Amino acid sequence: MADNNNCRPLKIIAGADSFGCTLKDALVSHLRSLSIDVEDLPTDKYYSVGEEIGRRVSAASITTTETRGLVACGTGVGVSIFANKFPGVYAATCLTAGDAENTRSINNCNVLAVSGMSTSPESAIEILDTWLNTPFRSPCPASDSKPWPPEIDSFLDNSIPEMSKIGPNFPTTESDTCAICCLTKTREFTPIEVMPGGSMKILRETPTSAIVRFKAGSVEPAHHHTFGHDLVVLKGSKRVWNLSKKENYDLGVGDFLFTPAGDVHRVKYFEDTEFFIKWDGHWDLLLDEDIDTANAAIQKEI
Repeated sequence: MADNNNCRPLKIIAGADSFGCTLKDALVSHLRSLSIDVEDLPTDKYYSVGEEIGRRVSAASITTTETRGLVACGTGVGVSIFANKFPGVYAATCLTAGDAENTRSINNCNVLAVSGMSTSPESAIEILDTWLNTPFRSPCPASDSKPWPPEIDSFLDNSIPEMSKIGPNFPTTESDTCAICCLTKTREFTPIEVMPGGSMKILRETPTSAIVRFKAGSVEPAHHHTFGHDLVVLKGSKRVWNLSKKENYDLGVGDFLFTPAGDVHRVKYFEDTEFFIKWDGHWDLLLDEDIDTANAAIQKEI
């Protein structure tokens, strides 16, 4: 069940703080009664669950499954603000079914925020059902329940791509850039020939450190190194499969990962991503599969 213009299977990631958990639980039960795949996160403090769901929905934006979010707090406002910090997330607080219909039609909202203090379970279920079943650009209360006129329809064609550009292109100043990012300001990045979409700049040799960049959608085929390496994500999001340990890790801004020497790992980048990496010894990279094999394996998992 979901809007009938979308043929991708639907998954909902749900979460709430202590003020919204009772309402969230009722909505999760309703979703499961509709046979919708739901990942129910533990109740978290204050609005941090909005941040977690925003990160998860953002990271899943290019997968074959449509991933949406459901968040609840006392008012539904705090969690939506936190979720909207992430690229590709369009969260809206809805207090009525009309709100849900409007924000799906106009904004292609993919994270629904509800108020645990002012919305009854019955009203919330009506809001949720409307949000699930309203396609983007459909008639809604804001259009007087009629098809959008050509000039508005044309605006809606471009609104979501234009919104996605807001933020990354804003100029930065010395005061709002981190010290590690400043290391790259005047440095040229060298393409990583065996990893399309990747480039790096060595900052120091032996022990070595570097800033690495990958474009959204890039894949690192399974490979290993003769050294262990630490990395910290500075921008974007990625998933790392450690095939040697049969584990995987979703990494966002500020996340750290250590990969031991010889461990075979594969990586998928969900956004333009940048990370700081350091290791002992000289740079090497030993491939264990080709790019086609890597893409096929990733498609089966996401």
